[in-house]
Amino acid sequence: MRGKFITFEGGEGSGKSTQAALLAGRLRRLGISVVQTREPGGSPGAEAVRHVLLAGAAKPFGPEAEAMLFAAARADHLEKTIRPALERGAWVVCDRFLDSTRVYQGAVGKVDPAVIRALERVAVGDTLPDLTIVLDLPAEAGLARAAGRRDGGTADRFEAEDVAFHAALRDGYAAIAAAEPGRCAVVDASPAPERIADAVWTVVCARLGAAQVESDAAGPDTETSDPATSAGVEARNAGDTPAAGRLDAAVP
Repeated sequence: MRGKFITFEGGEGSGKSTQAALLAGRLRRLGISVVQTREPGGSPGAEAVRHVLLAGAAKPFGPEAEAMLFAAARADHLEKTIRPALERGAWVVCDRFLDSTRVYQGAVGKVDPAVIRALERVAVGDTLPDLTIVLDLPAEAGLARAAGRRDGGTADRFEAEDVAFHAALRDGYAAIAAAEPGRCAVVDASPAPERIADAVWTVVCARLGAAQVESDAAGPDTETSDPATSAGVEARNAGDTPAAGRLDAAVP
């Protein structure tokens, strides 16, 4: 049986890495085989492209060039990591996927939607997420968290953009979630990580079915995540978020 494919999306500092790790751990404790991965990256070729993108080396060539590089990294990631895991029945939990390109290079970078769709057809094909968790957090709060986790280090290519850029990212993710409610669920990312994780778990069980989770919880945990995906766990600060269109993280 094919495994399930869950992606986490959201702006900088929204907690994607933390929540992906918490969900993967919760699934593993049930005995489900899980591959935790990230984008850009998740395979040797894609990790090499990640360095180029986050260092800002591609920025002078514009968002179209960045979109193409993200697509190239994604194609390698899918071929080497995601598809093989799904085919052997493992669940894949991924920090960012195609929605990041749709928002960063598409909605905010103004790359023609036809170009974005063409790149998706080539790089992604029909390997789409079963569920996408959109972690919603105001731009200012996310940037504060991102700065805190750097502990004085240098901001990457995207963290270095201004608040208006990051506010536009938030709007872009909200638009995708509204357009694809069957695939996407918006979760308030302002509470403590454990509260957010409870809300994420509620969504996973509701959307994928508690019975599905239980049926896949057979056998020992045999999967390990790529060491590269363990880096960059995000720090936490509180922030306000609009109530409309979100799942409240205050779960009993």
